[in-house]
Amino acid sequence: MDNIEALFKPESIAIVGASRTPGKIGHEIVRNLVEYGYRGKIYPVNPYANEILGLKAYPSVSSIPGKVDMVVVVVPADKVPSVIEDAGRKGVKVAVVISSGFKEVGREDLEEEVVRIARKHGMRVLGPNIFGILYTPLRINATFGPTHAIPGSVGFITQSGALGIALMGMTIVEKIGVSAIVSIGNKADIDDADLLNYLREDANTKVVLIYLEGVMDGRRFMEAAQNFTLRKPLIVIKAGKTQAGAKAVASHTGSLAGNVAIYSTLFKETGILEASTVEEAFDWARAFSYLPSYKGGKLIIVTNGGGAGVLATDVLAENNINLEEPPQSLRDKLRPKLPGFASLKNPIDVTGMISNEGYVDAVIETLKNESVGAVLALYCETAVTDPEVIAKELIERIESELGGLQKPLIVALIGGQKSYNAVATLNAKGIPTYPMPERAASATAALITYSKLRESVKLRIDELRGITNA
Repeated sequence: MDNIEALFKPESIAIVGASRTPGKIGHEIVRNLVEYGYRGKIYPVNPYANEILGLKAYPSVSSIPGKVDMVVVVVPADKVPSVIEDAGRKGVKVAVVISSGFKEVGREDLEEEVVRIARKHGMRVLGPNIFGILYTPLRINATFGPTHAIPGSVGFITQSGALGIALMGMTIVEKIGVSAIVSIGNKADIDDADLLNYLREDANTKVVLIYLEGVMDGRRFMEAAQNFTLRKPLIVIKAGKTQAGAKAVASHTGSLAGNVAIYSTLFKETGILEASTVEEAFDWARAFSYLPSYKGGKLIIVTNGGGAGVLATDVLAENNINLEEPPQSLRDKLRPKLPGFASLKNPIDVTGMISNEGYVDAVIETLKNESVGAVLALYCETAVTDPEVIAKELIERIESELGGLQKPLIVALIGGQKSYNAVATLNAKGIPTYPMPERAASATAALITYSKLRESVKLRIDELRGITNA
């Protein structure tokens, strides 16, 4: 088993610093592993306990009778080197070091010692200064975050522990399914590039989102990112964009934030989508995880509110996506079904007087048109329509007439409680839906922008190969 693979597919996990006391990190990690349903061997390590949560406890990793693939370390920083030495002699493949008190507080020497000992034994190190790792396909929750993450296809890598835990909770509230959540902290050994190289090949991961403060080896990161984006979307939230923010990054994880303009340029060249906010990043991740890829064709907006259409058009234009006129075949199909004062330009404004059935029909007919590559459906709650009915009918017709979504459909439902209920209903069925038109438009722009970036990356690689082979 490769040592990075052991991070995601360990057959056995030891927790050094496991505690009998609820609320302590060493207790919560053992509890999360047990309650989330990990089926491998779990070995609590505590020299002062015989049993923890019904599991036999051991005084050290080396005293465990069976093999150990992963060790989770929750002891004071100055005791970590001896734990790594003991685990290395046992043949442990990877160490997940939760402990803080290393480079982020000026103890770079201690961090280097941990890595040196680990490498002597051929062991990899995740961390230190992290909250752990979650991998839902194998029910691994070796974190002190929420217990029951929702399985899905979003991989999340975070350099911030507390923020990562909070966002882990946000994925549960927002019903965003994740494949993996990896806290990397100080990145003493295993870094973003290692994880991207693994998750690129992971069949359970469809898109990766990174909260990034800085990188140590920029060339290696960009190479890994470029290879990743040729296969899957990569979304990055870059922290430390201001001088004050960069200073905060240095004291947080000991990273160098770097020049913002350089990062942004390199992101575009390697196909990375840079999100401005956490909300934006999660909106994009939801769309990518739910939808088929955008494969070209016209983007058509269907709306019952002209204002919502204008707001969405502005967001798209800001992202260099200009709307084309709807195909004549679509206009001919819709004209007899819409009020005479409806607009058949793009956005297609079916007007606020449209019925539930009429609105759904316009969206379905647009999806069916061969010249249309993606649809952005915007709905404003009115007295003559019911968003919950629209959501239900839209789901039924997509399944019965289209056999599921064959091209991207992004929805915004703007209104009161019924609209919010309908947003949840559509999201539960894998149709990315948002409560505001700008958020839906931003997610749509990300889908199309990624398609363009990936093609430019492919072209650049082909050009470089041509120069090399000349």
